[in-house]
Amino acid sequence: MKILIIGGTGDTGKWFVKFYKKHGFDVSIWGINKKKEVAQELGVPFADDLDREIGKSDIVMISVPINITEKTISDIAPKMSAGSLLMDITSVKKGPLGSMKKYAPQDVEILGSHPMFGPSIPDIRGQIVIFTSVEGRSRKWLPIIRSLYEDNGAHIEIMEAEEHDKMMSVVQGLTHFAYISIGAVFSELEFDVTRSRRFMSPMYDIMLDLVGRILEQNPYLYAMIQMNPEVAKVHKAYINQCNLLAETVKRKDVEGFVGIMKKAASHFGDTESALRRSEKLIGTKIAEHEELVRSIESERALKHIYSGVVHFGIVSKVTPRTVILERGGKKTEFLIENVRLLNEKELNVWKSANLKNVTRDISVFIPAGSDEDVIKNVIAERDGVVSSSIIDTYKKNNAKSVTYRIVIHGDRDAAIVHESAVKLLKGIGCTIR
Repeated sequence: MKILIIGGTGDTGKWFVKFYKKHGFDVSIWGINKKKEVAQELGVPFADDLDREIGKSDIVMISVPINITEKTISDIAPKMSAGSLLMDITSVKKGPLGSMKKYAPQDVEILGSHPMFGPSIPDIRGQIVIFTSVEGRSRKWLPIIRSLYEDNGAHIEIMEAEEHDKMMSVVQGLTHFAYISIGAVFSELEFDVTRSRRFMSPMYDIMLDLVGRILEQNPYLYAMIQMNPEVAKVHKAYINQCNLLAETVKRKDVEGFVGIMKKAASHFGDTESALRRSEKLIGTKIAEHEELVRSIESERALKHIYSGVVHFGIVSKVTPRTVILERGGKKTEFLIENVRLLNEKELNVWKSANLKNVTRDISVFIPAGSDEDVIKNVIAERDGVVSSSIIDTYKKNNAKSVTYRIVIHGDRDAAIVHESAVKLLKGIGCTIR
């Protein structure tokens, strides 16, 4: 099937280009910025003749900023072929779906979609995607797209456009508004955020990361999300409650404050489950730090989250925010938030793929009744050994001779690891020949 992604040169568009291409679709893209180099990087054609590409596509996906989505739909929809599908991936649904109904021919199916994740997510598995459909206008294509997403691990929710926009006014509108306002307060107070991390609690640390995560992303996207018509009443309620709390504190009205908090907790519902989930999140963050502390003076590897580069060495120091690796007399400091600690198996796999390993052969007579494969597996567990294999066997005077080939990690002293394997073999009764 052929899919054209309008806005395929943007971050979200590029994510879906990769997704659909990976699953066998014939993908082409178009972007108002004419960034044809993006198409080259993605290995897909750029639609120079846009009208022609629209007409021959089975699916046209709209991935443009919210403020131009409806105009884009009005330009694209009339040019689509009978039996094709027009879908969008914006975070507001009522307006775009209304435009699709108005401008798409009756023999063109329409589908509103809202992926509840950003382009930094590596995979759709475990992610939520919301579909808004129009009765009788997506009989063919909704099952196909739904099956594609669900088969790859996504969770699908189907809801009406109006309900979607009301729900998103809080899920996205209020959430982003609150975090952005916290960031703006930091700026207004000229508050030293970096220094504050020296005194942080786990909850404050997580909150800072969430604020920073939003502030790091495209401000125009977040501005457009706030333009959801349903958000205005949410803003009003939020500001009213902030003022009420502030006035309550100003009056030193402890019981009034407690009353507001209790009322909110009662409406919230299952606060106990929320507490357990948040403690699990905090516990995960603490557990990684504790694992780093336990690794001091041990060899560990850190994978940089953004570059993918793996660094390994001896952990020499750990602070609440940093870890220092030492290798070859050189010390390198990393922000813990930017790296992931690899386990021993992951480190060994990385070493095997990236270091120049050393091969040694050891020939022995094994004890009568011994299983050479069991001995091979025991050798493979030796420290510094990547793998072991049997390359030769023969019998001489009722004694069985086996030659084991061991592969030694490139960063280890091959002579020492070799001697360790020899000592092991002697210890279980083998005779070196």
